[in-house]
Amino acid sequence: MNGLLPFNRIEPRHRHLVGGKALALATLMHRGITVPDGLCVTTTVYEEFIRTTGLGTRIGLEMGRLPLEQMRWEEIWDMALRIRSLFLHTAVPGPLRETLASALEARFAGRAVAVRSSSPQEDRAGSSFAGLHESYVNVRGLDAIIEHIQLVWASLWSDGALLYRKELGMDMQKSAMAVIVQALVDGERSGVAFSRSPDGADHAVVESVYGLNQGLVDGSVTPDRWMLDRRTGESISHTPAVRELAMRAVDGGVMLMPLAEAERHAPPLDEALLDRVFGMAMRLEKIFEGPQDTEWTIRGNDLFLLQSRPVTTTPDIATNGTPWSASDKRPWYLSLKRSFDNLKILHRRIEDELLPRMAAEARELSTTDPAGLSDARLIDAIETRRRIHQHWVDVYWRDFIPFAHGARLFGQVYNDLVKPEDPYAFTALLGETGMTGMERNRELRALARMIRSDKRLRERLVSGKMDDENTEFSTGLNAFLERYEDLTFKAVRFFRDREGLVRLLLEMAQQAEPGAAAGRPDIAALTDDFVDRFPEDRREFARNLLEIGRSSYRLRDNDNIVLARIEAQLLKVVDEAKRRIGRLDGIDAETLTPAQAVKVLADPTAVRDIVKEQATIDEPVQHQGRPGLAPPTVDTADGDFVMRARQLIGQPAGPGLAVGKARVVSAVDDLFRFKSGEILVCDSIDPNMTFVVPLAAAIVERRGGMLVHGAIVAREYGLPCVTGVADAVTLIHTGDRLTVDGYLGVVTIGD
Repeated sequence: MNGLLPFNRIEPRHRHLVGGKALALATLMHRGITVPDGLCVTTTVYEEFIRTTGLGTRIGLEMGRLPLEQMRWEEIWDMALRIRSLFLHTAVPGPLRETLASALEARFAGRAVAVRSSSPQEDRAGSSFAGLHESYVNVRGLDAIIEHIQLVWASLWSDGALLYRKELGMDMQKSAMAVIVQALVDGERSGVAFSRSPDGADHAVVESVYGLNQGLVDGSVTPDRWMLDRRTGESISHTPAVRELAMRAVDGGVMLMPLAEAERHAPPLDEALLDRVFGMAMRLEKIFEGPQDTEWTIRGNDLFLLQSRPVTTTPDIATNGTPWSASDKRPWYLSLKRSFDNLKILHRRIEDELLPRMAAEARELSTTDPAGLSDARLIDAIETRRRIHQHWVDVYWRDFIPFAHGARLFGQVYNDLVKPEDPYAFTALLGETGMTGMERNRELRALARMIRSDKRLRERLVSGKMDDENTEFSTGLNAFLERYEDLTFKAVRFFRDREGLVRLLLEMAQQAEPGAAAGRPDIAALTDDFVDRFPEDRREFARNLLEIGRSSYRLRDNDNIVLARIEAQLLKVVDEAKRRIGRLDGIDAETLTPAQAVKVLADPTAVRDIVKEQATIDEPVQHQGRPGLAPPTVDTADGDFVMRARQLIGQPAGPGLAVGKARVVSAVDDLFRFKSGEILVCDSIDPNMTFVVPLAAAIVERRGGMLVHGAIVAREYGLPCVTGVADAVTLIHTGDRLTVDGYLGVVTIGD
């Protein structure tokens, strides 16, 4: 089995072996287009690798944990990370490696290469997979090339690629990956050209940057942009970029570097070069009999074609202003994958602009007392706050969720570099990052400590006396309520009064003062070890990447808490509307949605038009999502015999072993009934509800993932945690005795 085909030997009958990208390059080479020299590692090699190593079976086991349609994107990313780790830890068997080494050494010895994906499912009309599979530039040396071939194979199972295939209804188990290995052209200027604009307009588009194309493709370098007449090639418009940086090849990869002064003040393409690029794009359209999306680079006087695929028309902007819709989320899946330089920009935008603005808007809204508003002004306040809330939900999806890729990118770099046996070992470096929820819990512990050390205060609180005899405690309690009164869970504000908070503090006061968590990693030592693995000139990159990873990790907590403050301001005016409506006969105001509350407040006779059902405003915050529907029952009975689930399998998300009674949390009241030593069981942990976690012995969560809130906070407190337990809140009942094994991801019900 050879399994490697040079471009000059690839024919149309090989498409299933080489994929659309490699076939297109071979076709262009046969037609006289200048294409960098290369070969294709066919799907036969991939299939032989996963067969002989047993990796195919292990991938099947990972894919079989839970149906893909039941997974959230975090769970899919976790699965993809585990599969990627399998590829990193599985050596290419000797005979197969010898075949690869012989062909690669003969063709590329001493030369830098690009290693690119070419799945047979790629680059077809309607399924381009652009940006979803990995490509690597400036790879040198046989070992590095083979390692990067394996990483391209692993990208077949990336979260974005899996979500995309699911959206298109493709069979996951029939997926395979071919890989292009191609001589690197160190381009002086590069770009893309569309023979017809992707927005469907009847003109051509050319975009260009200095340096390599990777800066344009990953969004870290803004290109100059030309619109051209398709018939004549004449420029209709030129939109110049703010030219500052270029992606250049350096030892060990690529790096953004400042442009020379002359390059800053001149576009990458002059009129003659622009005409050559346009002419090539139109020629490719004729060859492939359809509009083409091409990538190219120029070195000296040579114009090299890097790839060509059918133009994929850009979808219409959805009503919420995002380039995806409920029916087609593929653009959103693409947005989840961000480059390091793009994440740096997003980091500053979120930390310096968006979070402060959102917090300031919540503070501004809180200055208005809904009780003092007339009905008309209250209706206006509800509508205004609904718009504001929806705006920030859209920002959450557009900016905050993609920034979560910061922790993922750090994890990927860490795993590629360190190659730990545990694919989640990187999370140890992300802890203690200043999460708002952790600071809130430290304040609660301080208040509980006052109760624990003051017997008279404890007795007075137990008896329900809420006077201000202990001024230090009273001041601290009032300050806490002022800072965190806007916490919400399932559209209910936690701390609308003192009673619930005091009950929680009394329960916390019964615990012994927590000491330092046993076995906590030495984060400083881990950080130094990570940074020191990089060459001296790349250590600043390592530190910046770690900071982005930590900020991303921290944001998984903080953005939800700030967004909840916006939601709380909406709930305040809705609650006031319900209070006023409550005086009407024939309706339970608490069951009204915000829209229904506005309707009834404006016209009390509208009560007749509202369906009298329990249509609460449960989770109006769309970013949280809704839990899956659980089966109506899991108990079966025959006479006196009852059968119940005993052992539940999930994902190990926090090491440790714990035994205790379950507390299933599905509403606010469940949180305030929580007792020390119970095991927290829920559909998904919201950052706003983690104030009960210090009381818990372990966490069990239906939603899966190592970067979901339950897993994050469990690691912060050193608690055993199992996530991804299907139907956890149905199969487990409050009071059940549980054994939680956070090492294996197993939850046992009963003694």
